[in-house]
Amino acid sequence: MTTNYDQIAEQYRQSKHVPWREWIERFTLLELVGDLEGRSVVDFACGEGYYTRLVRLRGAGRVLGVDLSPGMIELARRQEATNPLGIEYRVADAREALSNEQFDIAVAAYLLNYAHDRDELVAMCEAVASSLRPGGRFVTVNCNPAMDFSTAPSYRKYGFEARSEIRAEGAPITWTFHVPGGPIQVENYHLDVATHEDALRGAGFRDVRWHVPRLAPEHRDQHDAMATFLDQSPITFIECVKSA
Repeated sequence: MTTNYDQIAEQYRQSKHVPWREWIERFTLLELVGDLEGRSVVDFACGEGYYTRLVRLRGAGRVLGVDLSPGMIELARRQEATNPLGIEYRVADAREALSNEQFDIAVAAYLLNYAHDRDELVAMCEAVASSLRPGGRFVTVNCNPAMDFSTAPSYRKYGFEARSEIRAEGAPITWTFHVPGGPIQVENYHLDVATHEDALRGAGFRDVRWHVPRLAPEHRDQHDAMATFLDQSPITFIECVKSA
């Protein structure tokens, strides 16, 4: 199964507004992205523009959001029409290079984990690299390839489950989000840490660094409630730099 986001665009948007997304995922990703003042940014797998809008509000100059799903891009464009921020949204395949455009920073929330195999992962990494100027940075939050989802704990108290029958290359990982109106499912695919690093370095990235999720300091009183998510995290963060 390849997830059809056109059918679940609105429900998936709702899944972004739960505590772990805002207290952990958003905090960690934006901390790693760092200073955006005047920088040009491309947001791959932008969905309905959640992070695209945040990077613009944090001072980024030109901002482009791209996603394969026309339904997601339609949601993003509607929000841009209602609250204009000067963001461009485009339907595009993240496995294909942009048209001779280069940015200072590329961000992605859950892109690489949609690669079914090594070849697709390489294509994604090469497309991201081609969108960056030399010295440009790529920062992403990703399904954690070090996690064995066949033995993962229950994350139901956080509003979702993430399970896989086996831990093998290309094995599907099913995320079930419990949102108003009923659950929705999203499918990722397992490729190990070494495969990710090989693909990134082969695409021309250096200084590949992995980061664990962190809880925002203003929510430190929620550490015990978030302990399972933090200690056995289903997500990870990667940052790297395009070689000169």
